[in-house]
Amino acid sequence: MRIAFVASSVPRRCGIATFTADLSAAVKSADPAVRIFAAAIDEPGAARPYGPDVRWRIRQEEPNTYRDAAIAISASNVDIVNVQHEFGLYGVWHDGTYDDHLRIFLENCTKPVVTTLHTVAPKPEPWALETVRFISEHSEQVIVMGTTAARLLREVYGITRPAVVIEHGMPAIEPRGRHRLKRQLGVEDRPIVSTFGLVDPRKGLEYVIDAMPQIVASQPEALYLVVGQTHPELIKREGEAYRNSLLAAASRLGLQHHVKFVNQYLTQREVVDYLLATDVYVTPYLDPNQITSGTLAYALGAGKAIVSTPYLHAQEVLASGRGILVPFRDSAAIGSAVNTVLGDPARKRELEIRAYEYGREMAWPAIGRRVLAMMRDVLDHRVVGPIELEAPLHEEPTPIA
Repeated sequence: MRIAFVASSVPRRCGIATFTADLSAAVKSADPAVRIFAAAIDEPGAARPYGPDVRWRIRQEEPNTYRDAAIAISASNVDIVNVQHEFGLYGVWHDGTYDDHLRIFLENCTKPVVTTLHTVAPKPEPWALETVRFISEHSEQVIVMGTTAARLLREVYGITRPAVVIEHGMPAIEPRGRHRLKRQLGVEDRPIVSTFGLVDPRKGLEYVIDAMPQIVASQPEALYLVVGQTHPELIKREGEAYRNSLLAAASRLGLQHHVKFVNQYLTQREVVDYLLATDVYVTPYLDPNQITSGTLAYALGAGKAIVSTPYLHAQEVLASGRGILVPFRDSAAIGSAVNTVLGDPARKRELEIRAYEYGREMAWPAIGRRVLAMMRDVLDHRVVGPIELEAPLHEEPTPIA
């Protein structure tokens, strides 16, 4: 099988690029005979070297390059195309309206397309609803990463054909070595609270910093690690203003000994090491409609005790006692939840076991096998012509607050 992935591509520092690289490797591992190709999406003004798998380039915000890539892929010997969809990669906002460039790609691609949706808003604006319905009509199959997203496609978007649910993958992790890794990091015998990933204001990191005095009052050696670089697009717009505000907050609260920043882009191995050293993992994200989180998936795979705000993905994967949910923008609740975990070893161990039992089913080797099997099934049962859609249940979707 010859597969073309359409997405941002490493070395671009982008969550979709990292995800696609991991997925490609997992599919290749599931069947070494599979050949992987890529159409890499570059942001405006970028010029970067790619590996030999990248056969086509798409210049973000230039519609003709989406068309040219589709025509070139259609003329190639590729068997199937996998589009990794995030709105910002495939369109441009102009004065509140969305110019959809994926539509141009899909209209010009004659190969069977499977589209992975990374965002499924529960209350989509009309342009978002129209875009997702068009994607479904012109894809042989749609993949989502949770049952909540699949339900939304059916109930809100009016898409009657079931989406395939394949969870966000993660490395296969053995949850051991906490004390050794703490020693290597120079934080031996300290309770570690952490958050990792690209830093930007949507992460709500300031609320964990504000919770640290409460945590330190119960755990005097507690340390909060903010692990990851500032988001490249945020740096272009605002520089390090957000990170500097976090540093200032930590200083104002006298937390220099209790809040540390690891300001670098991490390899997968480094991410796993920091996770394994962690006692409580916190995702204080602010968007209630966030439908997937790679960092949360990694924390589950590492068997971590997790405290999270109740965005959609967290509600789904942390159900049945796999984590603790706290209200949005509530530092006191974060502090109380973290203290509950750190102060009760039996409770902490229970959360770790439940997280790991759930997360190990989402390790990349298993995900690669499932994606490959789904693609083979698509090729064996390819549908000719567009899919008929029903009217969505919510005729006039309200804008996201």
